[in-house]
Amino acid sequence: MNIYLAIDLGASSGRHIAGWKENGEIKTEEIYRFANGAEEKDGRLTWNVVSLFNHIKAGLKVAFEKFGAIESVAVDTWGVDYVLMDGDKEIFPCYAYRDERTAAVVEEAHAKMPFSEMYLKTGLMYAVFNSVYQFYCDQKSGRAEKATDYLMLPEYFSYKLTGVKAHEYTNATTTGLLNAETHDFDGEIIERLGLKKSLFSEKPKNAGYVLGELKEDVQREVGGNTKVVLCASHDTASAVHGIPMQGNSPYISSGTWSLMGIKSDKAILVSEDLSNEGGVNNTFRYQKNIMGMWVINKLKETLKTPMTFAEMDAGSLESDYDVTFDVNAQEFFAPDNMREAILDHIKAHNLPLPKSEKDLVRAVYRSLAKCYRETYELLEKNTGKTYTDLYIVGGGAKNKPLNKFTQEFTGKNVVALPIESTALGNLKIQMGE
Repeated sequence: MNIYLAIDLGASSGRHIAGWKENGEIKTEEIYRFANGAEEKDGRLTWNVVSLFNHIKAGLKVAFEKFGAIESVAVDTWGVDYVLMDGDKEIFPCYAYRDERTAAVVEEAHAKMPFSEMYLKTGLMYAVFNSVYQFYCDQKSGRAEKATDYLMLPEYFSYKLTGVKAHEYTNATTTGLLNAETHDFDGEIIERLGLKKSLFSEKPKNAGYVLGELKEDVQREVGGNTKVVLCASHDTASAVHGIPMQGNSPYISSGTWSLMGIKSDKAILVSEDLSNEGGVNNTFRYQKNIMGMWVINKLKETLKTPMTFAEMDAGSLESDYDVTFDVNAQEFFAPDNMREAILDHIKAHNLPLPKSEKDLVRAVYRSLAKCYRETYELLEKNTGKTYTDLYIVGGGAKNKPLNKFTQEFTGKNVVALPIESTALGNLKIQMGE
């Protein structure tokens, strides 16, 4: 029996999930889990990639101790963030996407190339944290001066395992620099923004590309050797690939972010409100990035009366507070206090104020559901198609109140699959599926 290992890093936790085929089905087992989160350093939000890589190796060691042999391993993470490299040396820090450094340069970047022109080339919807603005910051500050290349986070960790550098297509599309037709870096965007051309000289590889075996020092540390494969290394791309979907229906990959969209063979460039991000085999995920469970998780931390998630869910169904708000408003991106940010937003829009904490929870869930409805309608409008189902995977698929409100708002058949879809997609690619 061949054992494959998916290393799935999220913004709040990471996990190693082993997978194998049994009677034609993929079986999985989580064998290692660890916490993650951005750390503040010198007033900036950064990722501790040294610690993350130590966890990756620790999980590999557990896998070899448990299974003896591993056929292959692949790493996926969130998109947009990267490590600048000077040869084989990192240029630290590794900034986290919620850091505010990019906000100051967006207007300047768009003066050199308006976003509308960028969108027609890349199909990537605007977000202040897109890599293109991070690269612009690095160029302007001089950080990029000594950089020979860069690696998106999953490819950085794969490089640390193998010593082999490469870019992977699905994650490269999150940079805002990849041309939607050529599937290669767009020279005009790079030139007009004054970015360092040598950083973007290598065309991204497709998922399934074999990087090589573990370095000898890594082998000694983890107690074994295996192949390292590029999966669809943007975690949402792997998640969508892992959905056991009938036909092509809208999906939500529900976690810290709710990524809602459909699969498409070609980029759809009719609306800057939706994004074209890479899928398996040079396809696209035509989707919207929605604030997601981040809002509810941060609200939990700031409730005046502490509540468990179970109590929050129950309370949301007991409440009759039906106010909704724009859950994607910028003030919810990285507030010091989510509860106060929501209350300030409600007050600013002259909406009835909640009377209890459970009212607040209900408002968040219903606001997410309303956003899902609006996005579903936009998907149908822009594709000219009508859909009946909505597949939900990820941690949010287990949230019964949110699923209930989503069904009520959309009027669609909600298929909630509480599976490790990202790990399944990662494993499927390693298995050649």
